[in-house]
Amino acid sequence: MTQKKPDKPQPKADPGTSQPNGPDWQAYFKNRAESAKDPRLKKFYACGTFAADTPVSELPFVALDLETTGLDAQKHGIVSIGLVPFSIRRIRCAHSRYWVLRPRRELDQGSVPFHHITHSDLLEAPDLNEILDELLAALAGRVVVVHYRGIERPFLRRAVRDRLGEPLEFPLIDTMELEARVYRRRHWARRFLAGLVGRKPQSIRLAQSRSRYKLPQYGAHHALTDALATAELLQAQIAWRYGPDTPLGELWC
Repeated sequence: MTQKKPDKPQPKADPGTSQPNGPDWQAYFKNRAESAKDPRLKKFYACGTFAADTPVSELPFVALDLETTGLDAQKHGIVSIGLVPFSIRRIRCAHSRYWVLRPRRELDQGSVPFHHITHSDLLEAPDLNEILDELLAALAGRVVVVHYRGIERPFLRRAVRDRLGEPLEFPLIDTMELEARVYRRRHWARRFLAGLVGRKPQSIRLAQSRSRYKLPQYGAHHALTDALATAELLQAQIAWRYGPDTPLGELWC
């Protein structure tokens, strides 16, 4: 992840017709498989996605994390991508992927202390377009999981549109949003009282969220490490707060 991400989750995207459990992603994928102009996108969408009533125990996931040159997808670019495939019972570290990429927008020197990727690291790095086949293949047929969709979703949407002339859209589970739901629903009174006595409300950033589930702390701001941390966090959230029979539609956005 790049720099400090807000505690406040973003509103849901709605690329297709709304259903009781959110957008009709299956219909959206079918439509894009027919209408996408780029063959790589057609192949990605042809793999389809899962119905909202699919139990999470039956789903293949992939945790995704980006490091970027800044926080604004309209001004900044992607410098690294980490992917970790997993299920609710197993993390497949051997199949993880990590890329350092050359952004089209200039590297912001102020972001270097966070992700530790320098100008020299990017001299021989590929453009996103050069690894897009591999990236789409790693995402296809899996449910994407991120911690704070305000980075991964808009940055990939913009980066793919810049290169292919059409955006990349897909459903995802946001572990930050799942934490936010807990504190909106169950702890509003506690947060109110904490405000009265000057205490800060619980943080829903990745490290602080993991600590509530007794997960180990990792070094932050490396795309592959943060993807692994996000995968473990979703496993813990499902085990503690949901269950293997939870339908996907309760979690995605």
